[in-house]
Amino acid sequence: MKKRAIIIVLDSVGIGEMPDAAEFGDEGSHTLGNTYAQRPMEIPNMLALGLGNIENSKLPPVEDPRGAYGRSAERTKAKDTTSGHWEMAGLPMDVPFRTYPDGFPRSVMNEFEMKIHRGTLGNCVASGTVIINELGDEHVRTGKPIVYTSADSVFQIAAHEEVIPLDKLYKMCETAREMLVGDNLVGRVIARPFIGSDGHYTRTENRRDFALEPIGETILDRLSGKGMDVVGIGKIEDIFAHRGVTTVDHTKNNPDGIEATIRFLKEGRGDFIFTNLVDTDMLYGHRNDVEGYAGALEYFDKKLPEIMDAMSDDDLLIVTADHGCDPTTPSTDHSREYIPILVWGRHVKSCDLGTLSTFADLGATVVDYLTGEDFGVGTSFLGKVIKD
Repeated sequence: MKKRAIIIVLDSVGIGEMPDAAEFGDEGSHTLGNTYAQRPMEIPNMLALGLGNIENSKLPPVEDPRGAYGRSAERTKAKDTTSGHWEMAGLPMDVPFRTYPDGFPRSVMNEFEMKIHRGTLGNCVASGTVIINELGDEHVRTGKPIVYTSADSVFQIAAHEEVIPLDKLYKMCETAREMLVGDNLVGRVIARPFIGSDGHYTRTENRRDFALEPIGETILDRLSGKGMDVVGIGKIEDIFAHRGVTTVDHTKNNPDGIEATIRFLKEGRGDFIFTNLVDTDMLYGHRNDVEGYAGALEYFDKKLPEIMDAMSDDDLLIVTADHGCDPTTPSTDHSREYIPILVWGRHVKSCDLGTLSTFADLGATVVDYLTGEDFGVGTSFLGKVIKD
């Protein structure tokens, strides 16, 4: 069997505040630990790999972990999805994406409204589930899309699917994406369609992310350039603006993303499988839903043995995250946290990786494993985890 590497990103499952968390307003954030304290989780499989043995995990350790375990700091001064995934893929950013705590400049909104031939509502920092219920009726009456942002570098456009059809909403997002570069650089433009009526609206699963094309080489570029099959499951293709991904399965929720990962593994497909499981972030973290967050982690944990059973003897699995989003804190935004790292394979030995200085070490390890080459950014930990 050929070698394969798999990274599964449990979106937003951070493992404790980084030293500079106060600069981001995130003191006290610990997504895993605080969630566990409020709602103890049945996650025996991740704990068996060493999740509770990670420094300051606030989770119960096991005596003999089955995998390699550790945590990583983020080098990029950010806490958003794009920065986290790019750095993981070997592309940390020296200058982070711009954020807009007071909404977008009037000049930006004027240009956007002129190009889409209609006005807008909102233009503020808001929770997506809250703002559609606050402004949904006015949106339905006027046809004006709702624009909002968060503590992250995002330009989000919400619209009722019966007022602005999906194709038109996606076109508006493409227009914004072309605009938001240079001095007004934004990491992602996100389509946020919803349904409902009379002040009671809910978002649908037809979200679509319009990311900036990576500003340098990623491990996806390197591997696909060598003729390898890079499989993107979930929103991976959007995060990397479709670059370097050769096979796409755009799943919309965790159960579908997990099943797709298992299917690719069982069918022997892909050289590098990159999966994002978004529910912990999108459905629960941003809504401060502790019970939902814990339940999503329990569901993944129950499915983890199926993922492991579907792997061949030469497959290498890394389970990690991209930032935090602590559902127990007053904030509904991402949090500046370390990310957990669990490594497993039939040829992987138990060891403590400690604290890595950059997410890029994960990408360097994948490239090292699949090609035997030094990616040039990040440090491979392959030699520490493979049995002699």
